Amino acid sequence: MAFSMFRVFLPLTFAVLSAAVAIIGHTQAMPSVLPIAVGVSSLVGMALIWRDMNSKMKGESRTFSSLLSQYLAVKAVGWLGRLRRKKLELDTRKVTEVQEETLLKRLRKNQHTCYGRQYDFSSIKDSGAFRARHPLTTYDHYRELIRRVAAGEKNVIIMEKPLILAMTSGTSGPSAMLLSTKDTNTEFFLQGVAVCLDAMRQAFPATDSLQRTTKFFYTPTFRQSDGGIPIGPNSSTPASSRHMLNIYSTPAPAFEVPSEKDTLYLHLLFALKDSSIGTLESNFASTVFYALSALQERWQELVEDIERGKVSSALALEPTVRARLEALMKPDQERAAQLRAHFQEGFRGIVKRVWPHLNLVLAVDSGSNQIYGEMLRENYCRGIPFYSPFYAATEGLIGVNLWPQESNRRYLLCPRSMFCEFLPENSLDEETPPTLLMEEVEEGHNYELVVTNASGLFRYRIGDIVKVVGFHNQCPVVEFQYRRGQMLNVRGEKVSEALFLDALKKAVAQWPGAQLVDYCCAESGILGDSTGGSDPHYQVFIELKGVRNLTEEQRYKLDICLQQDSAVYKSFRIKGSIGPMRVQLVADGAFKELRKQMMTFSNTSPNTFKMHRVLRRKEYADFLLAKTVS
Repeated sequence: MAFSMFRVFLPLTFAVLSAAVAIIGHTQAMPSVLPIAVGVSSLVGMALIWRDMNSKMKGESRTFSSLLSQYLAVKAVGWLGRLRRKKLELDTRKVTEVQEETLLKRLRKNQHTCYGRQYDFSSIKDSGAFRARHPLTTYDHYRELIRRVAAGEKNVIIMEKPLILAMTSGTSGPSAMLLSTKDTNTEFFLQGVAVCLDAMRQAFPATDSLQRTTKFFYTPTFRQSDGGIPIGPNSSTPASSRHMLNIYSTPAPAFEVPSEKDTLYLHLLFALKDSSIGTLESNFASTVFYALSALQERWQELVEDIERGKVSSALALEPTVRARLEALMKPDQERAAQLRAHFQEGFRGIVKRVWPHLNLVLAVDSGSNQIYGEMLRENYCRGIPFYSPFYAATEGLIGVNLWPQESNRRYLLCPRSMFCEFLPENSLDEETPPTLLMEEVEEGHNYELVVTNASGLFRYRIGDIVKVVGFHNQCPVVEFQYRRGQMLNVRGEKVSEALFLDALKKAVAQWPGAQLVDYCCAESGILGDSTGGSDPHYQVFIELKGVRNLTEEQRYKLDICLQQDSAVYKSFRIKGSIGPMRVQLVADGAFKELRKQMMTFSNTSPNTFKMHRVLRRKEYADFLLAKTVS
């Protein structure tokens, strides 16, 4: 480590010294020896930088300025990451103190808002007084307040004007509109991105390179509130990452294309041109999965474009955008021939064959994205490590994964990001359940998270159920379990997403040749007469590869597997209080179409979309019923 730091800071010191001397040289005479010494130092400094850059794996067709800017950015973020990791380590040793500081900082900053005066934030001295005075809240508590902010009223909940009104993904109900501030973004970068990049480079040293990354993200459509505040997703976008676009394989003009489908094609086209890609990245594993599915469907068209040095005429591009993109293309018959041969071999393990120097897939693959991570590892991305870096939500950063190489995704809660409280799972239905603090939770128990964040949410029930799986020093380490709104519950049985998915995977393993593509469920109550069967039951929609039909015996395997995993569900089935599941096999591509419908309805960006595992809208269930093939 010391040698590495020496190699970076010595040349940078020389560069700074050279600049300083150059400035001084304009204002006063220098001894004749000093310019020579500075010149030699500058040459040595540049030589050290050049040697360090040359020692790293580099992307193809890179200019020196592009490589140098990436090199300096990587070194700067690496240095920052090490500092923030040390800071986090210290914070985990004094969690109670840090949490109190975090809470009081939020209250003091907003004590003069309408909301702060209503709850007399200025008189609150500690977390005990805050919990006694302020109720637990849900989104309904803020709906009217956020409407006032959106209309342009100032100092309603927070002192600063929000950067955007952020739309949630809507997995547990209608999309909510939350405030996103500069503080929220700064915390996410310093406590999340910087720390996780440090953990990533320690776990996967090969990522400390000058290879390009293919990042599957898209330019979202924002609308304006009456008060002139943008409304849209608060995830990373090409615009928010504009200073880092040179490290990505997709050129800047591609992000001016409004169509997600066409932008995805361009992501794939320019990624395929570069065999030295080092990382595939996206917010969620689902986005990577859909991208590689599109590659499987359109590889012939993509290879032809690389062979001809053109961009497909099927893409709806503005003439100026097309011209700028095609200026970056040139015919490459050799690469086209390589790709064609790889694709004709099949798509199992295709990622490593197409990009032999790929080091990592960087995407969240826990929670509702677990299924996509598993499918990627089993099929397209065999042999490639995955890193699921964050546990985050529209409300802000919640936790970071400091154990990249472990298969179980667990996250250290960030004690300076939010003030956290915990509702024991067995108390969730109580009217005023008591909460626990970080130092009071117990390993092995499940809790609903309650957060006070930097952007106007106070004692807010976010609906996530987590399991405390250990502690790092004094700070809880958690695994995500399920969303309260994504629980199957027709008779009080409360079957979580994780429990159902485990049962489904066991059943699919007993269906010869079947490979799970996607799934969701609906409770029979929302379907009315279209469901069939009078007893309450689950309607299960499944998309599979490898089979075109399921026997009744095979369908019933799923019901049996869930009974084996859930004693409560089994008891209701034995009593006849819950009827047998109805398993519907849907057409290929049905879930891709459903995804588009859901994003349109909820104004969700592809960057933040999460598939709903339990459907709460009848029109979604009706759509899949119409796509049923068996």
